[in-house]
Amino acid sequence: MDPLSGAGPRRARGRLGAASPGARAAAAPWARFSAWLECVCVVTFDLELGQALELVYPSDFRLTDKEKSSICYLSFPDSHSGCLGDTQFSFRIRQCGRQKSPWHAEDWHYNSGAPVSLQREPAHYFGYVYFRQVKDSSVKRGYFQKSLVLVSRLPFVRLFQALLSLIAPEYFDKLAPCLEAVCSEIDQWPAPMPGQTLNLPVMGVVLQLLPFALQVHVPSRVDRPEHSPPKQCSHENLLPAPVVLTSVHELDLFRCFQPVLTHVQTLWELMLLGEPLVVLAPSPAMSSEMVLALISCLQPLKFCCDYRPYFTIHDSEFKEFTTRTQAPPNVVLGVTNPFFIKTLQHWPHILRVGEPKMSGDLPKQVKLKKPSRLKTLDTKPGLYTTYSAHLHRDKALLKRLLKGLQKKRPWDTQTALLRRHLLELTQSFIIPLEHYMASLMPLQKSITPWKTPPQIRPFRQDDFLRSLEHAGPQLTCILKGDWLGLYRWVDGRRFFKSPHFDGWYRQRHKEMAQKLEALHLEAICEAQNIETWMKDKSEVEVVDLVLKLREKLVQAQGHQLPVKEAALQRAQLHIETVIGSLPKDLQAVLCPP
Repeated sequence: MDPLSGAGPRRARGRLGAASPGARAAAAPWARFSAWLECVCVVTFDLELGQALELVYPSDFRLTDKEKSSICYLSFPDSHSGCLGDTQFSFRIRQCGRQKSPWHAEDWHYNSGAPVSLQREPAHYFGYVYFRQVKDSSVKRGYFQKSLVLVSRLPFVRLFQALLSLIAPEYFDKLAPCLEAVCSEIDQWPAPMPGQTLNLPVMGVVLQLLPFALQVHVPSRVDRPEHSPPKQCSHENLLPAPVVLTSVHELDLFRCFQPVLTHVQTLWELMLLGEPLVVLAPSPAMSSEMVLALISCLQPLKFCCDYRPYFTIHDSEFKEFTTRTQAPPNVVLGVTNPFFIKTLQHWPHILRVGEPKMSGDLPKQVKLKKPSRLKTLDTKPGLYTTYSAHLHRDKALLKRLLKGLQKKRPWDTQTALLRRHLLELTQSFIIPLEHYMASLMPLQKSITPWKTPPQIRPFRQDDFLRSLEHAGPQLTCILKGDWLGLYRWVDGRRFFKSPHFDGWYRQRHKEMAQKLEALHLEAICEAQNIETWMKDKSEVEVVDLVLKLREKLVQAQGHQLPVKEAALQRAQLHIETVIGSLPKDLQAVLCPP
């Protein structure tokens, strides 16, 4: 069974977390469930232990002790937050070096079509939390405190928050049977296929409720950045109209950035350069939303630095991130405990936001302040940094957004304006890099069938910087400022030292190398003179050609090379022709019975 295809027999299941012996023998149990989620956790408050892991489903999913501890501490708001009622937020933790499960071998099937910013995380887990704290006299401590947590390697914050808002209230009322039913339904979902609209039924007849459905469009690499909402598909008469999510990941950017609108471009620059930043917010919800909004500023460029939407003093990386013996790491931390102001005073950039406040009918903006003023635990909201932005502020956009707020323009329209502005900034910055990188690709006419393909020329930073004079961002963006300085900053070529450049360059070089291999394979397939080539070649050289052709075929058939099926068939004929020219004993070695 293809672990991501959704095909194969239904897995038998008994009580919560149990499975039949036959199901356990399957090649990839829980494959369809794991295409979306790694596991579901329930975290409760124990009077003796504090936060404790009450349940993991499926029960045979293995979490390390460190992962369990992190999930427990990060699933409850900090005591300073004082969150009563229901709260949703998210966190991100490192996987602890465990080998991948069998179904993860098919990650490429999804990743090959997904935008880089939406690919599965290879080394981190996302935790999507629904926390409830309400007064309960039947509990010794006087409060019911529990979190339902979805653990996934997919950055689908909007989808999983919507899913939690459906299932968590039901779970808190009905507990284990409800969770078992929901997981059974998720185990029937089709895999997340980029570019397709999927219907994901949840909360069905098992709960004796009218079933809901989440209709989502998983974007693909070829989608326009702002695609239109998907058309609603036809449904059975028994199903109500679906809850339509036009995006699985995009936040309400304008709502998140309301208090920092005047500093959005400065924050975009800090994100682009991979600068360490602490976001101190009054609640995990505000903390995680602000961090996720900040890292989304760079789309379609992948955010390659570390980031933690919600981080506590109990995190296993606390000492690593707070040490003063070395420079702060390239990470964006979202915190709620004021203790971090004192602990992280040496960090170059700290953004403190409070509860949303209005100045008249406009959102009150945080002020730009020097880090030297960050001395006490009751410091006022502000962006504490010595960084000076390279680009001039787009006053026209700011005026338009604030005017739209006064006129009660729809929030999704406000978000679209802000997102388009950030997208134009990122694309203007990246396009010169893309053009220069393309110039390093060997010409197609230099690729010949029977010679090793030429190499991609090295990226020379000085050559690129010289190219900016006639092919820089000023050609595609009306925004004025020191674009050149943004690439190399005063203390060295800052962007080129950032994880973002390294991640972008590795991805583009990999894609170009695959294209080069594909062009070489096509040149071999289209060659008409293979017999002529073999005349003066030794048996060793001929056998080497067979092995290399087979290797290229395996790569191409594994979708690692963009080659047409007809070309692959011609390559197979070439292999058969070459093998047929060899002595019988070698033929037997190369084509064993």
